[in-house]
Amino acid sequence: MKNILKYLIVGFIFGIVLTKSEAVSWYRIYEMFQFQSFHMYGIISVAILTGVIGIQLIKRKNIKDNNGEAIVIADKEKGSTRYWIGGILFGLGWALVGSCPGPIFILIGAGFWTVLIVLFGALLGTYLYGVLKNKLPH
Repeated sequence: MKNILKYLIVGFIFGIVLTKSEAVSWYRIYEMFQFQSFHMYGIISVAILTGVIGIQLIKRKNIKDNNGEAIVIADKEKGSTRYWIGGILFGLGWALVGSCPGPIFILIGAGFWTVLIVLFGALLGTYLYGVLKNKLPH
């Protein structure tokens, strides 16, 4: 709770960066899925590179979390079918709605109130996954 202000500030900065880079623009997302522009692929590539560098730093430097405990990153389980299926479902939802989960909150904050329907759908889908998780093939 003591770090909530720090997280809010980082969230606001992240929202501003995504908005200014047009990563929340439906038109940019449409261009990406039509393979008409490199813009979104560039943003995604930078995010992947940043994540890879961050994970390597955590593993090699034994970086600790806010409570001083070591961060342990478990290896992924073998098999790729579930990642392909999950990725396809995620991509289809992204293409249908024109927004991935992060920008949903940014768009609501920018005053696009119809995105509340998208947020409701995302929360409902997450809830249903939690309910059905044990019945799904993993």
